Amino acid sequence: MNLILLFADDFTSENEVIISDRRFHHIRSVHQPEIGETLKVGLLNGNRGQGEVIAFDEKQIRLCVELNQAPPKPLPLTLLLALPRPKMMKRTLQTIAAMGVKEIYLINSYRVDKSYWSSPLLKPEKIEEQLLLGLEQAGDTLMPKVHLRKRFKPFVEDELPAISADTRALVAHPYHASACPAESEQPTTLAVGPEGGFIAYEVEKLKECGFEAIHIGERILRVENAVPVLLARLFPI
Repeated sequence: MNLILLFADDFTSENEVIISDRRFHHIRSVHQPEIGETLKVGLLNGNRGQGEVIAFDEKQIRLCVELNQAPPKPLPLTLLLALPRPKMMKRTLQTIAAMGVKEIYLINSYRVDKSYWSSPLLKPEKIEEQLLLGLEQAGDTLMPKVHLRKRFKPFVEDELPAISADTRALVAHPYHASACPAESEQPTTLAVGPEGGFIAYEVEKLKECGFEAIHIGERILRVENAVPVLLARLFPI
């Protein structure tokens, strides 16, 4: 945890907070602060800054906070991600949040097992839990938005043209594709398939929306590895 994320209900006054949940236990066991020491803090969807320890006991910690730094700049990216296996989804969501992605569509694909859509990990509070872990890791405060789309064709035909309009539209596909383009701050829409990739029909539907198929080399990576490699190639992170 490289940043202690604060929430509105932590505040007892304009610049004082009390923390007593898992964040407190992390601070107590890892940071082991003394009175007067400062910790890196940030208000969810707000500024970052410092929190001075003014009281600390076995149950809670009180900080005097000053939030005067903007959060890191988000990536100019909308990510379309075929719903990963539940075991993989936790790590992938954390990585996506840590790397600055703020718009995420979890979409269906032929190779996405139907049972994945019944996973309790898709509950809003479970998704938020993983995103918060990613933000804490990266020292970010801006919560990504996650949208669930269970039907591929209606999403691609009815919503995607507006989502990808005026962006660099790319689909990660290891076959019959161009090399990954150079890094850029250009607004981008990136589609990443499931394990095994999008099927040919899905790639063609994306191409009809203006997407270009790209690859990142001869090696075929797992989704949890391919996503950070793609983001590092496409943007000046």
